[in-house]
Amino acid sequence: MKLYYTPGACSLSPHIILRETGLDFSMVKVDLINKKTESGADFRAINPKGKVPTILLDNGQILTEATAILKYIADQKPDSNLLAPTGTMEHYHQIEWLSFISSELHQNFAPLFPIMAAPQAAIDIAIKKLKLHFAYIDSILAKQPYIAGDHFTVVDSYLFVIILWARTTKLDISELVYVNAYRDKIKQRPHVHDALIAEGLI
Repeated sequence: MKLYYTPGACSLSPHIILRETGLDFSMVKVDLINKKTESGADFRAINPKGKVPTILLDNGQILTEATAILKYIADQKPDSNLLAPTGTMEHYHQIEWLSFISSELHQNFAPLFPIMAAPQAAIDIAIKKLKLHFAYIDSILAKQPYIAGDHFTVVDSYLFVIILWARTTKLDISELVYVNAYRDKIKQRPHVHDALIAEGLI
């Protein structure tokens, strides 16, 4: 597989999971502003959406969108326990969390990135929503070690990346004791650490 990524973007999540599964993959860095790969190729010719993550599968097919990619990768190594088996309630609750992170956290961060040049009113609304959602997550992490239960899953890789964005965008969540402890714990995982180094984030 070939992962198209931008350092620190949501593509960091499947990058982490690829390392956690031990699957063979390569990486291509993408300039999202100019829509060019590191070799200068037109990224839109690969993914017309112009977004990361994007993966090129061994059979030549392209797969996009973080939640779909995370599920695909985890399904290649079901024994990794990174996603519960389809048909179980645990599986559907993990998909529920992925949907929440994508729609309520990921999307609400968009106005906070300078590149978006969002009006202050939109930024204020986004911050209010994010603080509310992070407080909810903090209450969950007060009761269990990982966001979807008692062990690390694809959901944690996605949530971890989103929590990192709080620092990038200067969103103050320093009062959330459990969220911050969780971030530090995930960061210490060997494969997470390796992914951060590979993307030049530490």
